[in-house]
Amino acid sequence: MRWRRRMQVSTSGRSGSGDRCHQRQQTGHNRVSSQRWSSPLTTDPQAATVAYIDSIGAEALAKSAAYTIGSHWLLLWGLLIGIAVAWLIIRSRLLDRVDTRLVRRGQNTRAFVVSAFYFAVAGILSLPWAMYRGWLRETSYGRSSQPFGDALLQNLLGIAITALLGGLFFMGVYALIRRAGKRWWVWSGALAIGGISTVLLVSPVVIEPLFNDYKPVPAGPVRDALIGMAEEAGIPADRIFIYDGSRQSNNFTANVSGVGPYARIAISDIALKGASLEEVRAVTAHEIGHYTLRHVWRSVLLLSLIAMVAFFVADRSYSWVAARMGSRAPLASPTSLPVVMVMVSFLFLLALPVLNGFTRIGEVQADRYSLETARLPDALASALVKTAEYRYPRPSAMQEFLFYSHPSVERRVRMAMDWKAANSVEPAK
Repeated sequence: MRWRRRMQVSTSGRSGSGDRCHQRQQTGHNRVSSQRWSSPLTTDPQAATVAYIDSIGAEALAKSAAYTIGSHWLLLWGLLIGIAVAWLIIRSRLLDRVDTRLVRRGQNTRAFVVSAFYFAVAGILSLPWAMYRGWLRETSYGRSSQPFGDALLQNLLGIAITALLGGLFFMGVYALIRRAGKRWWVWSGALAIGGISTVLLVSPVVIEPLFNDYKPVPAGPVRDALIGMAEEAGIPADRIFIYDGSRQSNNFTANVSGVGPYARIAISDIALKGASLEEVRAVTAHEIGHYTLRHVWRSVLLLSLIAMVAFFVADRSYSWVAARMGSRAPLASPTSLPVVMVMVSFLFLLALPVLNGFTRIGEVQADRYSLETARLPDALASALVKTAEYRYPRPSAMQEFLFYSHPSVERRVRMAMDWKAANSVEPAK
């Protein structure tokens, strides 16, 4: 689980160039690629945008459309599988047996153990689905080259972390249900703010290093550029890291994660293999924009508000849903967690357009920050075009509204080209 904003730029190559890109990545491990980006030979923003998108090629665009639409269907299938897993756990009465064994323990202990046990069992039962979604499908589309065994071990580690954190959070939720009465769902919002903020604080130090190896960026032009950009944004130079993002993904990833003294800029090792220095600067400026504009706190508040609404709905309709799932557990008992999680998951799926809408606003603001500070519209555009390999760049308005956490690549490239025209920036040579 990763609580960080990111902008991913694929370096797997366009259609027909995968082998050449792979060779470049193998031989360019410790340097920035010498391949330069270039802008379309036109000063018209619309024509330049069309040229950028069309440069992907019809075959790659078709593959991107299939991958993107499939990703949307995964949301529905994931919910259905979650409901099926919850139903199996209810029917097996596993949680009832665990709760009975803990009858002499304190209520908080029972709530923690039962909740953690539920997340562990649900994670194991859902593991085949998680491996299909996060490994088999990704490798089949060329988005990952992670070995099966490594992906499996990381999924198991994620299950363990989710069980621990989920157990602690719902221990607090059930304590609120017992002590706060009918207003427990109001206080759950404050609990969510505290929980998410804590994870954001400790994740760069405790959780993320369990999945990747973080090291200082090696001396060179990339480090020099990032240090200068970080200093301007008030981020200490010792908070700039490179990590082995190629372990899980063939996409170029730069992100700003953490809060307070643990905030940091982290850039995937892919960036040193297949991206130009200008692209690295443009994308990192985008991520610094998220940090400078404090988008993370807006996300914390929004997620906490949605959680509070979900718990309110659960409080009002729990009995109806529980009866149809075959559960006789009262809401105040931790054995009610399978039903509660089904309701929360369903409501978060319904709220996805709202979450995506707020995220898209933040992405536009971060793009604008990159343009105003790095002043590299063509580098930003060329980096964005690479994301079109796994995020279809020309969705319908409805598709973008419902499913896209980022504005379409076409819209973002057009904004960069409009900015270039308005600021008289010369085309890249």
